[in-house]
Amino acid sequence: MHTQSARLNRRRFLQTTAAAAALVGAAMAGWTPLVMAQGQQKKEAFPMQPLPYPENALEPTISARTVSFHYGKHTKKYYDTTNEMVAGGKYAGMPLEEVVRAAHQEKNKKLFNNAAQAWNHTFYWNQFKPGGREFSGRAAEAIKASFGGYEEFRDKFVKEAEGQFGSGYAWLVDNKGKLEIVTTPNAVNPLVKQQKPVLTVDVWEHAYYLDYQNKRGEHVRTVLDKLINWQVVAQNMA
Repeated sequence: MHTQSARLNRRRFLQTTAAAAALVGAAMAGWTPLVMAQGQQKKEAFPMQPLPYPENALEPTISARTVSFHYGKHTKKYYDTTNEMVAGGKYAGMPLEEVVRAAHQEKNKKLFNNAAQAWNHTFYWNQFKPGGREFSGRAAEAIKASFGGYEEFRDKFVKEAEGQFGSGYAWLVDNKGKLEIVTTPNAVNPLVKQQKPVLTVDVWEHAYYLDYQNKRGEHVRTVLDKLINWQVVAQNMA
């Protein structure tokens, strides 16, 4: 029995050694064996950017639970669908911003909705800073010149956001050198209106309902007061 066991162990050793040698030889020859490629992911035309902060960093203004759903499910779905639709096609080599404009012009509704939402959400997430940032610098000067001061700007922005019927966004835009507050329905963004986005607050219900229920205005006001990185807003004005 001991002899039989020793033979089995020797056989397993030889098989393992042979397999290892084959892998090493294949690697030296420049071939990647299938077992090493299984974990590789297919390259996407538009990889979703990671959040620039932890999911709980925006609390209590936006809860980690809301971020988990809003970023982890909604934003991801828009990116996944956009990537599926452009794979191997004429849009694959374009920047996402150009895909948004082209899909809108060509009335490709499904692609536009998903590509625009992917763009909108990335713009949205990147403008936040945990704890906000002091309202100062170039953005503050431009907003004071256009609206009279921060409070006047904020109150007008909140009013416009509350007045957006159904899902959509409230935006601060540069419209041919003039700062304006506009709203857009659903996935529509200022890019397709030849306006430059400067700041936005998402007023789709999934952006605020878990934390604020039907109090959209309170959500928008708190986001402006507590989370906006005004340095990023100034960069968006450039």
